[in-house]
Amino acid sequence: MATVEHCLYCFESLAAHLAGRKSLTLGDIEKLYAEFCEADDTPTGQGGGSKMGAIKKRIPALSRLANASSSSGTSSPSSGSSMSLATDTPDTSMSSLDTERAAPIAESPLFVTWNTVSARSGNTSLRGCIGTFEAQELEDGLSSYAITSAIHDMRFDPISKRELPTLEVAVTLLTDFEDCDDAMDWDLGTHGLRISFTDRGRRYGATYLPDVAAEQGWTKEETLVSLMRKAGWVGKKDKWQDVDLKVVRYQGKKEHVQYPEYKQWRDWVESQGKA
Repeated sequence: MATVEHCLYCFESLAAHLAGRKSLTLGDIEKLYAEFCEADDTPTGQGGGSKMGAIKKRIPALSRLANASSSSGTSSPSSGSSMSLATDTPDTSMSSLDTERAAPIAESPLFVTWNTVSARSGNTSLRGCIGTFEAQELEDGLSSYAITSAIHDMRFDPISKRELPTLEVAVTLLTDFEDCDDAMDWDLGTHGLRISFTDRGRRYGATYLPDVAAEQGWTKEETLVSLMRKAGWVGKKDKWQDVDLKVVRYQGKKEHVQYPEYKQWRDWVESQGKA
């Protein structure tokens, strides 16, 4: 499943890219985050509070259980996911919590979502989201898609360095791909959808991550119609069932981190002379 470390790595990759410096590796971050979590919880001065502050200090097994029970990820929106051109669906499945404990994920299909966080309300709005259904080695995949979703999502202007303090990143690792028996063979709040269809000689395709429909409060039918619209379909809304949809459902193991959490960890790393 996605972890805090994966999110920190996305922030680190983007910040390094925008600053023209070398990024820490995922292995570096996993090691340094473990050290950070083990450090004494003593006040840090600015703003008071403990060293951990807002960043999540969670025992890995408990984190896995929390994510497994809330894989819909309703805490931050990713309502505009974009697919990469690499769309071959892997035969991926996470069979058990014990499997995750014994063998941390080394590669996975994934999406990286950037949101802007309102300083006044705390509400989030989509700023970029791109991913792939082709399994990626996490070291390369997270870094690549963190930058791609921030810079090359054509729906938005590229994220600038000055925007970093306003951002939240969410990482979703995709699992359990299954062909649906029909367009309604999936569960709201549990499954993401990938649809493909042909209408009037034109091919269409689009995806929504598992949390999208729940965040928007859509029914299954509303979700499917919206997804067809996202793919570019302009047919009549009440005729959507006349289209022969191929639907693949999948699940997503998601985590998210906001910039102040990344900054707090990064400042600690620098204070230890480890950056």
